[in-house]
Amino acid sequence: MAVFIEPGMRVVNPAQPDWGVGQVQSVVGDRVTVNFEHAGKLLINARLVTLDPAP
Repeated sequence: MAVFIEPGMRVVNPAQPDWGVGQVQSVVGDRVTVNFEHAGKLLINARLVTLDPAP
């Protein structure tokens, strides 16, 4: 099941749990900018990285 990612959502990257919870800043095509608690603002390629809604 694909999750629809939109600005304002809180997400986690299950492959990088140490990044903490992030808030989606913007979505442009497959590029998602997320501001993570412990990793800062990162540009994520949604084709390569799965983001899950934060619990």
